[in-house]
Amino acid sequence: MIGIVTIAAGLTRDEVLRYSRHLMLPEVGVEGQQRLKAARVLCIGAGGLGSPAAMYLAAAGVGTLGLVDDDRVDVSNLQRQIIHGTSDVGRSKLASAADRLREINPHTRIEAHPVRFEAHNALDLVAAYDVIVDGSDNFPTRYLVNDACVLAGRPNAYGSIARFEGQASMFAMPHGPCYRCLHPEPPPAGLIPSCAEGGVLGVLPGIIGIIQATEAVKVILGIGEPLVGRFLVYDALRMRFRVIRLPKEPDCPVCGTRPTIRELREYDDSDRCASATPQRTSMTSPPAGDMTVTELKARIDGGNAPLIVDVREPAEFEICRIPGAVLIPLGQLPSRLAELDPSREIVLQCKVGGRSASATAYLKRAGFTHARNLTGGILAWIDQVDPSQPKY
Repeated sequence: MIGIVTIAAGLTRDEVLRYSRHLMLPEVGVEGQQRLKAARVLCIGAGGLGSPAAMYLAAAGVGTLGLVDDDRVDVSNLQRQIIHGTSDVGRSKLASAADRLREINPHTRIEAHPVRFEAHNALDLVAAYDVIVDGSDNFPTRYLVNDACVLAGRPNAYGSIARFEGQASMFAMPHGPCYRCLHPEPPPAGLIPSCAEGGVLGVLPGIIGIIQATEAVKVILGIGEPLVGRFLVYDALRMRFRVIRLPKEPDCPVCGTRPTIRELREYDDSDRCASATPQRTSMTSPPAGDMTVTELKARIDGGNAPLIVDVREPAEFEICRIPGAVLIPLGQLPSRLAELDPSREIVLQCKVGGRSASATAYLKRAGFTHARNLTGGILAWIDQVDPSQPKY
């Protein structure tokens, strides 16, 4: 008995039993479990990717888990964000996630950061942890996570999901590439649909989030071959994994030999993955030239309605729509310009306003000077004009 206590120094009797399957692995053992107990991991986001990653990291015995999220649980989250339940709808995601994680493992300390991950706080947050798990759902945050990890010298367990495809890699590791080695600059806002606009298969973030957790555990333990210099792509429809070699780019603007990015800056956040909750719908004055849903409703009632062009996908159009709207998905807009009259006032509309803003800018460049964007999209229409329609 004395020998067991000596070998398991630093672990309580309950921890020895709880982690016994780890302790039997030569690659982990008592020393490895002590490393996990001493480790500090920060999860950016308590949503689709953060849910499985945080739950498995807590179960594995990571001593301190930090969570960054300022959102609240919405019904639409429950299809994939398994750390939350129906009774958590309306609660802060941090409170909901913390309760679940403490139930999984009371030995794990949860540090909640109820803030948005932004340039002014990113470095301090990242520097306080050993490994970062990027569960963000938008490009501005993704680039901030990457740059902060490189500048602070912290490993970045990267993951992303869209529709039926997931990606994972380990960035900002010694001698390895970073996210900017793959994509040097963020895409224009609205070019790539967010998960709120493009949809995502509910089980997909579970697979990718667990891969991220696996990579984080391997880095903490110093075992195996992390996904450094390798970019994993998962196709759920074909059940196919592909690994793409990703070398470190010497001219990378943040991790290259002559970096040009030496401090963090904010990026356009118009593509952040919006929730369907009412507080996400802007109630303030729209940008110059845009139209509010109340103005559009008054124009329709007054018999002076503009042409309403819905740039969402057909499946979204089937869920809810503004009466009289014409469906022209954003990707089809260039090939269907001949269907539109440049002299007529046109209002572009999508789910929350991101894709329609891109469509409006495109039409104006094409000579449609009377094109206007509908602020808040169909969700604002439902909130303020027609609450009988379902939201998604």
